[in-house]
Amino acid sequence: MTSRGLVKRTLEFASPARIPRQLWFLPWATDHYPQELAKIQHRFPDDIVNSPSFFKEIPKTVGDEYAPGIFIDEWGCIFENRQKGIIGEIKEPLLKDWKDLGKIRFPHERLTVDADKVNDFCQRTDKFVIAGCRVRPFEQLQFIRKPENLYLDLVEQPEELFLLLERIHQFYKEELELWAGTEVDALYFADDWGSQDSLLISPSLWAKVFKPLYQEYVDIAHSHDKYMFFHSDGYIMDIFPDIIELGVDAINSQIFCMDLESLGKNFRGKITFWGEIDRQYLLAHGTPDEVKEAVKKVKEALCQRGGVIAQCEFGIGAKPENVYAVFEAWESLQEF
Repeated sequence: MTSRGLVKRTLEFASPARIPRQLWFLPWATDHYPQELAKIQHRFPDDIVNSPSFFKEIPKTVGDEYAPGIFIDEWGCIFENRQKGIIGEIKEPLLKDWKDLGKIRFPHERLTVDADKVNDFCQRTDKFVIAGCRVRPFEQLQFIRKPENLYLDLVEQPEELFLLLERIHQFYKEELELWAGTEVDALYFADDWGSQDSLLISPSLWAKVFKPLYQEYVDIAHSHDKYMFFHSDGYIMDIFPDIIELGVDAINSQIFCMDLESLGKNFRGKITFWGEIDRQYLLAHGTPDEVKEAVKKVKEALCQRGGVIAQCEFGIGAKPENVYAVFEAWESLQEF
């Protein structure tokens, strides 16, 4: 069976022959452990890949997103970075005063994707292909307003906030519709909603403001017979039922920030858990044996004739032997 077929059977809870794999890695890993990274990629090749964007017009940015110094993204948001290999932070809001709302420039270059090249990429691989879109309304609001300002906005709820959000939302819908018209297997959106042990805003506010937007994204995917993948860091247990109700097919979340047994008891078989293994402690400070035991617990809690993707992030501080151990353990635990 091809990787594409393997992932589809996993998403459909149709007892795939093995658990599909995907390694994420930051430039930090490339800089610090190039040989070890290459060894992991060779021994455990990915079943899931992201399509290149194939822009006809390249989005306008300044600097290197992962280098120390200043990086200006395609929206004009300014990030300050102090460490090579990871992404910086917003120190000053792009939009300081609501009277300047009309000056926000939307990166329309992202809507110049060459669909023919995307389709050719999909046809030339047997991997499961996720669209190369970048849809993240909550995070984009943070980048434009600066996080602390946005949290006040969500409390005070000025009219301009919802005007901005609606414009961002319509832009993202156009981006998703574009990608939905290609031969990719899945669309994708991302917003980090959790702190270490709680949601960043109340579940009721999340459901009121953001859930309807996400529903439209999922509907675009499913109306074109695509799967929908969603990423969110931190503790998001409180909105898991909503995410499932939306129809999201696969969720990438920090499951070790939540109660693993409760996740399995309440949500196993209702959504595919797209990783991951604890990158805060285990990958950075644990031993390979501890990592393997964690993988075993994830399988026991979350697998149900599929429903789990062996995703792992090789990020800052992670030990290469522990990342290797993640995929070695999944390979040894193939029966459902």
